[in-house]
Amino acid sequence: MSTATVVYPVYIRIVYRRGGEWHFLKGEPFVNLFNCPLLEQKDLFAAFGLSLKEVSVELFRINAGMAGYYLADIKDKKYYYCGQNWEDVKVKLLDIGIGKRDNP
Repeated sequence: MSTATVVYPVYIRIVYRRGGEWHFLKGEPFVNLFNCPLLEQKDLFAAFGLSLKEVSVELFRINAGMAGYYLADIKDKKYYYCGQNWEDVKVKLLDIGIGKRDNP
């Protein structure tokens, strides 16, 4: 996995599938304007009315559980397969309207 910085909203979760297991990646906060306490993954999902298991099932459905990176929009309950590489995550985030492309 790469350590390249990717900035995304809290309701987007990056998930990695490897060896038949789902790995919900934890990032570091970029900004916390209201100095709110950080939630554990399961509590964050619960705040949006979901569980880690429910999200895992939805992610499996979109690509038959193929290995690689996935995005879970837990606010709008939308799920995306990105691909096998970290760079694919950045591309998918741009495709769904998060971030902006660098000007050459």
